[in-house]
Amino acid sequence: MAVHESFSSVVAYVVEASVVDGQPKLHRVTAGVHCNLAVNPRTVEAQVQGAAIMGLSTCLTGSEITLKDGVVEQSNFSEFTVARITHVPEFDVNIVPSADAPTGMGEPGLPPLAPAFANAISRLTGKPVRQMPFNLA
Repeated sequence: MAVHESFSSVVAYVVEASVVDGQPKLHRVTAGVHCNLAVNPRTVEAQVQGAAIMGLSTCLTGSEITLKDGVVEQSNFSEFTVARITHVPEFDVNIVPSADAPTGMGEPGLPPLAPAFANAISRLTGKPVRQMPFNLA
């Protein structure tokens, strides 16, 4: 589980994960979102899902950004792992009902995914996850 607040919105994730052949696998993400009035709840749901998948990409082997002589070595996504359809978990997005003025949505869904996933992996393995992308070796 992890929680993040920004743009006056709060996103919390509870995740279900496993370790398959030494690699972390995310199975389900349950999100709680408080962004006051959700003018278009489907858009909020899509933003949370997209942000979570972006956050998931930062956890995957091959998503390292490396430098050589002060220059980034990766020039495009062919040299950087991003989450593919086979990595995408099931989602359940729950929006807290509110009539208050809408707050920011989009970015708040990204930061809590990696710590929630790391916490789940840590519970499974008994070892803290201290680097990204995750390295369980």
